[in-house]
Amino acid sequence: MELVLWILAAILVVSGIFAIFRGSVLWGIVLIVVGLLVGPGGVSIFT
Repeated sequence: MELVLWILAAILVVSGIFAIFRGSVLWGIVLIVVGLLVGPGGVSIFT
């Protein structure tokens, strides 16, 4: 389960970075914050 959370968090953060570069700054920040919250290294919402 931890590996799945890491992969999901990485995808969210990378998507957020790409969104910022495309001009959607607010959406990018939201994706990055959600990615950090989901990841096991951050404050995981599943534990």
